[in-house]
Amino acid sequence: MNKLLVSLFAAAALLAGCTSTPTSDQGPAAQVETRGSDTTVAKVVPEPVDGSGLPRELTDPKSVLSRRSIYFDLDKYDVKDEYKDLVAAHAKFLNANRGFKVLLQGNTDERGSSEYNLSLGQKRADAVRKSLTLLGVKEEQVESVSLGKEKPSCTDSTEDCWAKNRRADILYKGPTGKGEF
Repeated sequence: MNKLLVSLFAAAALLAGCTSTPTSDQGPAAQVETRGSDTTVAKVVPEPVDGSGLPRELTDPKSVLSRRSIYFDLDKYDVKDEYKDLVAAHAKFLNANRGFKVLLQGNTDERGSSEYNLSLGQKRADAVRKSLTLLGVKEEQVESVSLGKEKPSCTDSTEDCWAKNRRADILYKGPTGKGEF
């Protein structure tokens, strides 16, 4: 019993020795010297934004940047010539605005297995990603994912509808974290 009491007292003394006394933050205050200055402050006018927090040039229907879908042929994932100017316009914006990021969502029509469509959707998103990075966009500004056939823009079982679903969509997020994803 004595050994147990001695051990308990030794442990208590050891723990008491490990504590520290808090230091006071009430030391002498730093001296602040104020001097006259001839500097002027420029008024910062924020860029107009819409409800998503994105600049209007990305959402204005008159702007090429409001076009956010690149369409593909059946079972294909190469960016067609007719969309290269659109991709170049988005690359130009991203190069000039390094704080912005895009999420590229690859989509397919309803035909094909889920596995095939997920793979094809990823290839479509990656094809747009590669086009953007070849035009100077930083890798960290671009993320690509596949939605396969899970997010159709049209649900009719017609060739016109299927063509609308074979696409890669571009979603933006601004430097403040606001945006479409």
